[in-house]
Amino acid sequence: MRINPIHLQPTPIIDADHEAVQSFARQKAGNSKDPVAQAVHLYYAVRDGIRYNPYKFDVTVNGLKASTTLKAREAWCVPKAALLAACCRVLGIPARLGYADVRNHLSTKRMREAMQTDVFHWHGYTTIYLNGRWVKATPAFNVELCEKFRLRTLEFDGKEDSIYHPFDLDGNRHMDYILFRGEYDDVPLAEMQETFKDVYLRLSKSTVEADFDDDVDQEQANTAD
Repeated sequence: MRINPIHLQPTPIIDADHEAVQSFARQKAGNSKDPVAQAVHLYYAVRDGIRYNPYKFDVTVNGLKASTTLKAREAWCVPKAALLAACCRVLGIPARLGYADVRNHLSTKRMREAMQTDVFHWHGYTTIYLNGRWVKATPAFNVELCEKFRLRTLEFDGKEDSIYHPFDLDGNRHMDYILFRGEYDDVPLAEMQETFKDVYLRLSKSTVEADFDDDVDQEQANTAD
């Protein structure tokens, strides 16, 4: 399969030409020259080095770009996927972005009240071209968050797709994929904004100063009591 050069190029959001992104990618890729090994190292660097926080919901170019996520060290799934794609492109590994609508059975009271739904539209992941095929990689949930929610962490070996598990460690429903929207060369910002303009902008306004980890800790403490 011939790779489109755009899968290696920077964009305003996948800003692989940013100095900080280039430095991070080269530092975290490990010592191997093998693209699979490099992609695996980058996956874990983004998964666990960038804390998942869906409250930091900024659906703009600046809010989603890889360099912004790297500076903040926290983000939701869409910018985390963009950062992983940017890091891969830095190293000459073709990468693009995939999206799906998912029903998430794990959330917080604040999230549920703001969203008025358990459906997360435009959930983002990265697809990476390795050994002649595109492989899905989902770097959203860092390991500490998985431990709090009793989720199996999503592992990535560069060979098999890494997408959410349907059940948590206790056998409860965790994630349902409702619709795969496809894979894109860049973040489809206008389409996302159109989807999010009603419910999801309320989420942004009501939670932007909140902290997801704090809410999770408080709810679990209340349950334990």
